[in-house]
Amino acid sequence: MSYMQEYYRWLAHGDMSTELKEELEHIRSLPAEIEDRFHKELEFGTAGLRGLIGAGTNRMNRYTVRKAALGFAQYICRQGEAAKRQGVVIAYDSRLNSYSFADEIKQILVQRGISVWFFQELAPTPLLSFAIRYYGAFAGIVVTASHNPPEYNGLKVYTQYGGQMTDHIASEVYRDIQQVGDTLVMDTSSDWLCSSGRGEIRMIGDELFAAYGVQVERLLVQRQLIESAGDELCIVYTPLHGTGKKVVRQLLANSGFRNVHLVSEQAEPDSRFPTVMAPNPEDPAVFESALRLAQEKQADLVIATDPDADRLGVMVKTGDGFRMLNGNQLGVLLLHYRLDQLSEKGQLPSNGRFIKTIVTSDLGEKIANKYKVVTENTLTGFKYIGEKMEAYEQEGTGRFLFGYEESFGYLAGDFVRDKDAVQIAAIVAEMVLVYKRAGKHLFRVLEEIYVEFGYYTEELLSVTLLGKQGQELIQEQLAALRQNLPTEIGGIQVRLVEDYKTGQRINRKTSEMTKLPLPPSNVIKLIMVDGSWLTIRPSGTEPKMKVYLSANAAQSEQDANEKLQRLKAGIKQLIRLT
Repeated sequence: MSYMQEYYRWLAHGDMSTELKEELEHIRSLPAEIEDRFHKELEFGTAGLRGLIGAGTNRMNRYTVRKAALGFAQYICRQGEAAKRQGVVIAYDSRLNSYSFADEIKQILVQRGISVWFFQELAPTPLLSFAIRYYGAFAGIVVTASHNPPEYNGLKVYTQYGGQMTDHIASEVYRDIQQVGDTLVMDTSSDWLCSSGRGEIRMIGDELFAAYGVQVERLLVQRQLIESAGDELCIVYTPLHGTGKKVVRQLLANSGFRNVHLVSEQAEPDSRFPTVMAPNPEDPAVFESALRLAQEKQADLVIATDPDADRLGVMVKTGDGFRMLNGNQLGVLLLHYRLDQLSEKGQLPSNGRFIKTIVTSDLGEKIANKYKVVTENTLTGFKYIGEKMEAYEQEGTGRFLFGYEESFGYLAGDFVRDKDAVQIAAIVAEMVLVYKRAGKHLFRVLEEIYVEFGYYTEELLSVTLLGKQGQELIQEQLAALRQNLPTEIGGIQVRLVEDYKTGQRINRKTSEMTKLPLPPSNVIKLIMVDGSWLTIRPSGTEPKMKVYLSANAAQSEQDANEKLQRLKAGIKQLIRLT
């Protein structure tokens, strides 16, 4: 069936909601828009579903969500009665249709005899991860599009160990979704799957947050200092219209940080995110309102969480005003602080592990080496960090100490298996207080780290390429790069090429090939002779191609920045970034 035939079939469907019907009528004379909405089904992968909200097979709507839920129900039913009794935890954020999508999923699972743990109010994603393990559930689903613009929504699926599902499970679930059949006319009340009576619905309330809070407080290594001096630290916090307001503020207060000021115009959940272009704490623009309040209150620390409170952005007061830390900088500071504090207290285990992604700065590994902590690299995505954590627990091969990725995702406690802005907010507050009492701000500490380990600087380049043509262009450019691998970038010689799609590492000087230790992924990494590197990949959650740049120098930040600019200019000559 062609995309136009599918469009007219949707237009004629008798059960189509008025809102979606009007949307379909509106695009009747827009063939490119119709093609983008109907040329394929919204893809289900390791990130679950994510896309623009609206009518069409390539959009987030009740029909695409329902089909995914039915396929996931079939997957659970195939795992047996015990999996159905363990059930699924369902959470949702403040985005448009998040609750209605979550409720739709709940009803479908319960009709199939699958028990459900359902959050009675919107909740941060890390609490979903915690809840799966706390209740002994078989799986979890959170309805969210994280930090995407307001016109997006999605759902992420979690396994029983509390981490996002990875490739092999996602492929099984996808096969079950494909077997569901017609997106429009499927009967959600039929027993074509499995049926053994209705599953039980259990509501999740404050008892879960209390249990989670106990675990977070155990991560704080300077409890006495916080109890005696926590009020000395003035904090401004914005949840960016998302799920963080209640839990972050309450957790900070319970930990001893009571001098916290909420950005009132961004405090309440709002699916429009009216004060920002996109609710992304990686973007300095989202701090505009918070900075006004911080200047008024003479705050020491400004923190922002994205709508599902798994990402954290930080600005700190310095002698020159407020400055924002990028994702690598904050990750380095947190890692250094945690390892240093645990070492001082004699609490560093002999089998400690630090996990980062292949697009994250190498500075963290140098710090970990100092404390005799092993560094492990994963593909991009915190799901792979969570998978490593589970392997440590099951095999007894290591003890997780810290993990982070450059895109503002951090984790210190293994009671959660995904990035967690809630627990990290408390740890950042503790870290800033400790250094404040020592007469330092975080950028001064960062400079001390650079002096000891070398200067590192990073940048992310990305280009948005919408629609079918955009996705094809991304694939064409990556294929062209593979066909014409460079020997130098910006005048700096390429030493190694790591092609994660083929699983091969190539030495450009000797042509020697070795096998990469990570699963296949459409990623190319070019490593220079001086240890600088760049990595190119398509985004897994947005219509973007991303290029990650990292440069380092022993003597000065200026030297590192100059190298970075050379790499940046060189890669722009190789691939289209406009």
